[in-house]
Amino acid sequence: MDTIEAIHTRRSIRKYTNQPVSDDIIRELLAAAMMAPSSGNAQPWHFLVIKERKILDAIAAFHQHGKMLKHAPLAILICGDPTLEKYKDRWMLDCSAATQNLLLAAHAIGLGAVWVGIYPEVNRIEPMQKLLTLPEHIIPFSLISIGYPAEQKPTPERFKAERIHYDRW
Repeated sequence: MDTIEAIHTRRSIRKYTNQPVSDDIIRELLAAAMMAPSSGNAQPWHFLVIKERKILDAIAAFHQHGKMLKHAPLAILICGDPTLEKYKDRWMLDCSAATQNLLLAAHAIGLGAVWVGIYPEVNRIEPMQKLLTLPEHIIPFSLISIGYPAEQKPTPERFKAERIHYDRW
């Protein structure tokens, strides 16, 4: 699948088969996420791979939009590390780019995935920090639920010419 096709056909997938995701594929996803651009090339991120059923179920219990985790074989938590920043308050942008890379990579290799928001919601950040025993300076940003898709979704038309401006508003 080429890049443009992956961008246009990627959908948020919340239903998965019970097929596990191999460690080789997980490494490939993480490598793709780490190729994201970052401000000053600081790469202020950490990744926590979650395969343990008990942890996935616990997240689904406290996260109102994380119910799909009860059936996902895998999730990857992308965390920001402000101590690694080169330019203050850019870690959120950098983690967003890593999140998008991971989502596109998952789709390109035939996996389904969905971005489950964590940051900036304190009622999601704090339980995640506690459950996963994150160091105090590590901020959970996004959780990606991943698995082999058990659903297909059509590609909607999202191009809006009225939102495009040239040279001036």
